[in-house]
Amino acid sequence: MQFEKLRKAIPLATLAACTLIVGAWVKQDSQARQAGSSQPATPADGYTVHVTAPHVVAGKVMGPYHHYCKVLSPEPIIECLCYRSSDQGARLEQVEYIIAKAITRTGAVSLADWNRNWHDHKQEIATGRVQVHDLPPDKAKEVADLVATTDGIIFHLWSPDDKVPSGRVMIAQSVGHLNLTQAELKKGAQETAAARPSSR
Repeated sequence: MQFEKLRKAIPLATLAACTLIVGAWVKQDSQARQAGSSQPATPADGYTVHVTAPHVVAGKVMGPYHHYCKVLSPEPIIECLCYRSSDQGARLEQVEYIIAKAITRTGAVSLADWNRNWHDHKQEIATGRVQVHDLPPDKAKEVADLVATTDGIIFHLWSPDDKVPSGRVMIAQSVGHLNLTQAELKKGAQETAAARPSSR
């Protein structure tokens, strides 16, 4: 039922364009998996897109956090595991969900909740604080252009000063987050990968 509502809310052209961009991302994931072991795929596979960006936690700028992300669906819905470093033994401190504005801004999130908990990736990327790693510049730009059509919410799970997780989950925020008006929230719902000019 939810999928049917979502399918009607997102134009097929948008889904097709997102599918093409996401397809390249997924292909990179599957090639990395094939080059590895013959183990069956698991939900833990595929966090291969590496991005860094600082976050605001309890009013303090921290990071930059190393995001290891994978695409869950083509709208896009993306999930990122966030660490304070890229060291193999770094602990998971945050989880960020990156969701198409065509979903978050069409009734799924109220204006008050959006302003309190969410951030606009187009605005965040424009600050120059977000860096896409381990990809050629043209592919990094494709990733940034796709993510610019999304909103994000960051769950902060384990603060660096705590020896163990406290059990308190905070919502972190992007640096420079701007609150939106209802009109801006609604206008942002039109920002889709299909609406963006192709760089080719």
